[in-house]
Parts: sequence; structure tokens; C-alpha cells
Amino acid sequence: MAKAPKRIAVLVRDRQGEALRMALGLLLLSDVVEVYVLDRPLAPTDDVRLQLETVKEMEVPLYTNCGPQEGMESLSTEEIARRLVDYDHALAY
Repeated sequence: MAKAPKRIAVLVRDRQGEALRMALGLLLLSDVVEVYVLDRPLAPTDDVRLQLETVKEMEVPLYTNCGPQEGMESLSTEEIARRLVDYDHALAY
């Protein structure tokens, strides 16, 4: 019997490139992955840009509490907190 996919939230703060890379790796398990960029915009580094481009190509939903950002849905911190209880796992980076 096939296992049901898990819902996983990846919370991006300090280790942004690593967090995005982990989100991509989790897709290999056929789980549902969503990314939340918290408290500051993504850094404009080559590593982050490469990972972000791949995340968008894989159509991983991106959310942020940092105000409007290209390709991300803006949510309040309170709304993000309400959503997190619906995930099987939340991974913070």
C-alpha cells in the first residue's frame, strides 16, 4: 500500500540557500512542500537565486511575511501561524 504524502512547511530565515535546497530535496519523496520566507527578504546571492529559480520551476508555493515580493504570496505572521498547524512537519532554517 502506498503511503499518503506528507504536508511539509519549510520556514526560511537565516540559512536561506540551504532551506530552499532542502525544500527541493523533499520533493523527491512525493510529499507536498510549501516554503515560507520569514522576517526578511531573500538575499540576492547566486546560491539563493539558483535555488529560488528551481523552486519556482517546480511550482512550489512561496509565501512571505515581508511584504510584496515577486513570485510570493504575502501573508501576515498571524496567518502563517494559523496555517502551520495543518502541516505534518515544519522545518525551520
